[in-house]
Amino acid sequence: MGKYIELNKENFDSIAKKGIAVVDFWAPWCGPCRMLAPVIDELAEEYEGKVAICKVNTDEQVDISAQYGIRSIPTIIFMKNGEIVDQVIGATSKQALKEKIDSIIQ
Repeated sequence: MGKYIELNKENFDSIAKKGIAVVDFWAPWCGPCRMLAPVIDELAEEYEGKVAICKVNTDEQVDISAQYGIRSIPTIIFMKNGEIVDQVIGATSKQALKEKIDSIIQ
C-alpha cells in the first residue's frame, strides 16, 4: 500500500530531486489542504514505484517553504530531476493532478 512521503530538510533533496516528485505544501489548520489530503493519499497509492508523492508541512518546514517561494497553501509543485516543471495553487481535482503527473511521466 502506497503512502505519501513526509519531507523535511534532511530528506528533501534525496527524495524530491530524483526522478519525478509531486510535493504538496500544506498545514494542519488549512481547510483546503485537509480536503486535498485524501486525494494525495490516493495518488501515493496509484503512483507507487513511479512517482514520489510527498508532503511538506509549511508550519514545521519553514526553510523549505521559503526556498520554493510558497505564499499560499495548498501549493503543489511537480518536479522532474530537481527542476520544477509545473505548479498548482489551491485545492484542485484528482483528475487535474493525474493529468499533470501523466504528462510529466511521458
